[in-house]
Amino acid sequence: MAKAKLSDEVKTYIVQALACFDSPSVVAAAVKKEFGVDVSHDPNKKAASGLAPKWKALFGETRKTFLEDTATIAISHRAVRLRALQRMAEKAEIQSNMVLAASLLKQAAEEVGNAYTNRRALTGKDGKDLPVPVSPVTIFQLPDNDRS
Repeated sequence: MAKAKLSDEVKTYIVQALACFDSPSVVAAAVKKEFGVDVSHDPNKKAASGLAPKWKALFGETRKTFLEDTATIAISHRAVRLRALQRMAEKAEIQSNMVLAASLLKQAAEEVGNAYTNRRALTGKDGKDLPVPVSPVTIFQLPDNDRS
């Protein structure tokens, strides 16, 4: 049985999805849902061996953009994550799952408090030096026989 020829629209979709790290099985399912086309994936074949230069270029360009631009990924934004946590916490409370609700509240607090970032303050306000913490001085008394 001859393979059906895929349209450029379907090929573009496949190349871009693979460039965004979607697995071949996820891409195949998405193509079936989106375009109604069955595409098979044989994990034993080297898929890109005979790929046309235009598809290789599209893959490279899409991969580069995907890695550099997280703005298009909703969950990369704090507000989106907090809204999702809000919905989950409300549902947990409605279901009387207070342990889960408390855990979600803690996670939201950590999110707001930058617990999930690796940012470090290297300067104080307006670029001034950070204040040096002052610790109390401990005065040691030497035993009487060591005082000379």
